[in-house]
Amino acid sequence: MPKVTFVNEKTEIEIPAGSNLRDEAKKAGIQMHPWIFKYPGLNCMGNGLCATCRVLVKNGMENLTPKGFIEKLSLNTIHAFESIGHEDEMRLACQCTVNGDCTVETKPPMNISGEVFWQKPYPNK
Repeated sequence: MPKVTFVNEKTEIEIPAGSNLRDEAKKAGIQMHPWIFKYPGLNCMGNGLCATCRVLVKNGMENLTPKGFIEKLSLNTIHAFESIGHEDEMRLACQCTVNGDCTVETKPPMNISGEVFWQKPYPNK
């Protein structure tokens, strides 16, 4: 069974291969949504529209399913801004199926202004 490590929570969970990252994190008690978006009805509940379940994949991207249509063409402004500079590493947990070990950072910080706006803060290489 694949192991998913959550950096901020300092937690590692084993999940069945082919499981949805958001669903399994929720079952394990890991809060994927920041601020008030943790309450049902204030997030899209796994439909890939609100981008509040965004995770930064630190390693193991090859063990996640490729980005689908919803993730690639997300019209959510917050998701578009927070992805600048690390588009390849940012994923929506609700759109990821886990097939092997990976390490993710939940609720990664957004830097939509300031000197480091255009720098890539989280290399995945």
